[in-house]
Amino acid sequence: MANYTAADIKALRDKTGAGMLDVKNALAEAEGDSARAEELLRLKGLKSIAKREGRTASAGLVVSNVDTSGDKARGIVIELNSETDFVAKNDKFIAFADSVLAAAVAAGASTVDEVLAADSEGETVESKVNAMQAAIGEKIEISNVAVVEGEHVAAYMHRTATDLPPQVGVLVATDAAGAEIAHDIAVHIAALNPSYLNRDSVPADVVENERRIAEEVTRAEGKPEQAIAKIVEGRLGGFFKQVVLLDQPYARDPKMSVGQIAQNAGATVTGFARVRVGTE
Repeated sequence: MANYTAADIKALRDKTGAGMLDVKNALAEAEGDSARAEELLRLKGLKSIAKREGRTASAGLVVSNVDTSGDKARGIVIELNSETDFVAKNDKFIAFADSVLAAAVAAGASTVDEVLAADSEGETVESKVNAMQAAIGEKIEISNVAVVEGEHVAAYMHRTATDLPPQVGVLVATDAAGAEIAHDIAVHIAALNPSYLNRDSVPADVVENERRIAEEVTRAEGKPEQAIAKIVEGRLGGFFKQVVLLDQPYARDPKMSVGQIAQNAGATVTGFARVRVGTE
């Protein structure tokens, strides 16, 4: 005869998020002792987590927050991964992502390790991630955290599919004059995926490598020696238009660059971050 009630099952399921059968088995093994049953469920969860270590969590979602309470606006984007889209769009997973974001904001976290160490209702976020893995049965991980600060910060969350939560998160920092155009620039970044803010932020070795490639290609094409330098600079300019935000043709008006859009608004773009689920 079972020495636990339906109420005991419901209470333990609500507390742990474990499945019905797992809860029943744990209560039976613990002879109705809820505390012992919870411990058994945790042990089972830890074992299942170890088995999932080698699995890939490339689905998931991004969540963001912009805090304007300090001297500077502070935006954060967090990527929370699951193994499947089925879990990524689950209400419980989405709510969990929001709780992770809240803990990160409260802690002022800036890195994955800092988010994992943040307090969430008396537990660390890492502990709650482990519990969520045990409850859902998939590998769950926080893989990316991006923070941008500035006089003004705008966040844009993009859905790549209508039935999924946001998969791309963008933060853009501007001066106060850029407040009106920051959102539109964030949308542009989501679509065009620049790597650098301006030409000065492109590492010198990257520029030199592109210059070398451009010169080799130009010489291989048999261009006149006196024209090579100009052609190389032109090709280098094309490279900047691909990877530098302020040089990119503006998505809503490709006749103008993002830099020109900002200049016309009397604004300065000071930083950005872009996080897409499943990419490093």
